[in-house]
Amino acid sequence: MKNARNNEVADRRSSSAEAKAALLNAYRAAKTAAEPARIARQAERTAISNAREERRVERERVKLEEHKRIEIEAAERQAAAEAVIAAETEARERAEKARIARVVDDEALRKAERDRRYANRKARQA
Repeated sequence: MKNARNNEVADRRSSSAEAKAALLNAYRAAKTAAEPARIARQAERTAISNAREERRVERERVKLEEHKRIEIEAAERQAAAEAVIAAETEARERAEKARIARVVDDEALRKAERDRRYANRKARQA
C-alpha cells in the first residue's frame, strides 16, 4: 500500500515541497543536458538566416545589374533609332537640295536656250 501511514498536514506539506524540489531539480538537469543541443540548434538557425540574407542580397544585386543592363540596352536602342532618324532626315534634306539645284540648273538652261533662240532670231532679222 502506497499511503499506509496516516498523513498529517505537516507531512503532506513537506512531501509537496519535496515533490516540487524534485521537479525543479529534474527540470534543471534536463535543461543542462539539453544546453549543447540548444546551442547547436541556435547556431544552425543563425547559419540558415545568414545564408538566406546572403541569397537575398545576391538576388537584389543580380536584379539591379539586370535593370542597369536593360536601361543601357534601351539607351543604345534609342541612340541607334535617333541616329537612323537623323540619317534619314539628312538624306531627305540632301535629296531636296539636289532636286532644288536640278530645278535651278534646268531653269538656267531653259533661260540660256531661250536667250540663244532670241539672239538667233534677232540676228536673222537684222
